[in-house]
Amino acid sequence: MIKCEEFWVQLELAINNFIKSGGANVTKYSYPNEETALQSLGCGIYDSGQLASRDKRIKKAAKAAKEGKVEDSEDTNTEASVGQITLNDETFIMALLHGNTLLPLKSIDQIKILRSNPKSESYITCTKKKCEIVIKFSVLPSVDGDDGLVEGVQNLDINEDASNEVVGLSVDDKCLSKEIRLEEGKAYQLDREKQLAAEAEQAAALESKEAESTPTNTNATPEKSDEMVVTAFEVSGSIDYTKLIEKFGSRPLTPYLLRRLENVTVKRGTVTKLHRFLRREIFFSHRDIEKICELLEDWYGVHPPSEDLSVEDEQQQGTPPPPTTPCPIYLYTGRGPSSAAMHLGHLVPFLFTAWLQKAFQCPLVVQMTDDEKFLFKGEYNGDNAGNGSTSNDEEPYRTGDNLDHFANLTTENAKDIIACEFIPEKTFLFSDLDYVGTMYPNIVRIWKAVTTNQVNGVFGFDGTSNIGKVAFPAIQAAPSFGSSFPTVLNAAEGEEEGGSRNAATLACLIPCAIDQDPYFRLTRDVAHKLVPKHHPLKGKPALIHSKFFPPLQGAQGKMSSSDDSSAIFLTDTPEDIERKIKENAFSGGQDTKKLQEELGANLEVDVSYQWLRFFLEDDEELARIGQEYGSGKGEYWSTGSVKAKLVSVLKELVAEHQERRSKVTEEVIKKFMTNRSCV
Repeated sequence: MIKCEEFWVQLELAINNFIKSGGANVTKYSYPNEETALQSLGCGIYDSGQLASRDKRIKKAAKAAKEGKVEDSEDTNTEASVGQITLNDETFIMALLHGNTLLPLKSIDQIKILRSNPKSESYITCTKKKCEIVIKFSVLPSVDGDDGLVEGVQNLDINEDASNEVVGLSVDDKCLSKEIRLEEGKAYQLDREKQLAAEAEQAAALESKEAESTPTNTNATPEKSDEMVVTAFEVSGSIDYTKLIEKFGSRPLTPYLLRRLENVTVKRGTVTKLHRFLRREIFFSHRDIEKICELLEDWYGVHPPSEDLSVEDEQQQGTPPPPTTPCPIYLYTGRGPSSAAMHLGHLVPFLFTAWLQKAFQCPLVVQMTDDEKFLFKGEYNGDNAGNGSTSNDEEPYRTGDNLDHFANLTTENAKDIIACEFIPEKTFLFSDLDYVGTMYPNIVRIWKAVTTNQVNGVFGFDGTSNIGKVAFPAIQAAPSFGSSFPTVLNAAEGEEEGGSRNAATLACLIPCAIDQDPYFRLTRDVAHKLVPKHHPLKGKPALIHSKFFPPLQGAQGKMSSSDDSSAIFLTDTPEDIERKIKENAFSGGQDTKKLQEELGANLEVDVSYQWLRFFLEDDEELARIGQEYGSGKGEYWSTGSVKAKLVSVLKELVAEHQERRSKVTEEVIKKFMTNRSCV
């Protein structure tokens, strides 16, 4: 085994001999744009940091263009250049360039690998799972009279007084700093600013012209936004769920997996049929659902169904008696309280989670991330701070921040969540601000296991992010481990035969929208470090992902609390619901009755039909509406008739929810949020 220093010496020697050999050429190859370069050469022209930076630039440019602003950002539609080394007719990709100047190899004297401080310079880290090598180096320009091969490490030093300049870079100026990469960047940036300004001016002029000549039309095809963007903090564009599965590395919910879910729910008598969200592929992706099914099959004492979809199940095995032990899994979901009123999009995961709890007869923990909302959206105003005088101030020690605002939103949102009809004795709802102390040991373990680079790479944080943002993913990860709930997930004394229940070995299933998956991909990478060896999933939480609930204006992205006209809120009146649907729900119907009867509606973009897929329970009626609206014939041939049906469905759904919510008193909330056994 070569020691680290010897490795650096040999690597440095090999690189510098390669530079001095003279048998290699550095060439710049041009492509029409970055996407063409990526398709031709692959992502190898970027490192992971550059890829994250590229995604951030694209989003920033798209946002700027949408707002008609000129931002210090770039897009991928301009010419891109790739620097390449050619040796013996073989080409080796170097990196994507953003300038016109490429330093020739003959102008470089040496590469100096920096390794005096392993914490901030080059280092090698080896674990059981991987070996990571990070190389940091400086580029030294050519010195007159030294054209031979490098023969030893002693020849790698250079006269610090040398004043030679290569492409405007001197030893004591930019060659030994990051500026060696910034000279071309400055020129590129100036050029891009001019180009973006010109494009924004043209776009504004074109938009103004079109606005004058084109009337507003709710039946037009929705304007396509830029490419799909799905992160933990942003969802935009036209969502391709097949590509999203590939990008995130999850797996689709197959018909066979649905049969296995049916085998441990419907056929056990806990529910009458699979939830409509499963029947209609609204929950479409998963991680380790098959392992959850296996645990439940063992618990019930039943065999998995046949993989042959034509074979009837129950294989004459009889119906086993109900289990006498608590369920081997628990559910975990959550809500970030950002507004007092929740909307229908927020309701989707809670409706499904309530069904899962009834179907599995298992405990549920609901995390209210009031801390997260303060870290990301909180504000400070010194004028609101207490003055320390009890005679003039009811709260003399009040701070000037609005943390209490988000804590109060937790209480309001808790009423809507409880109104979703969870099983009270099996549900624990908690605020991070109150409960974090119990989870803290696991939070510390996760902090120890995850690096800042990993968090920044997954979530796109940088040096401007407050430390709470970087630390928060561990807090959202902690409820994935049963040991975070030593009281909630342990059977009360005397309730379980054969000894106490071990919460640390329970499997966790998380129903969530797929934009929350990044938190738990990170969690799954380190999960084995937080559980006993015999944990059935090695500590990894299982997930089942939903599609996004579309906003009223078009079936792209997801509904937002910040745009009242895009959402139906659970506090809306029947009149509000009818007005919003009629005025704002984007239609996939044709412009005229004649065209509608000839061509029918585009169901994929019609918001009213898509919302009916979420909330209309009757499968046969939904199919009839789709067939008639899509063909332009029958009772539901028109947009108006489909909107009227949706209004009727939503009025009933929201009214029932409001009735249940009105019965959620402070005492009821206290019971749900009391730390007690929920097994």
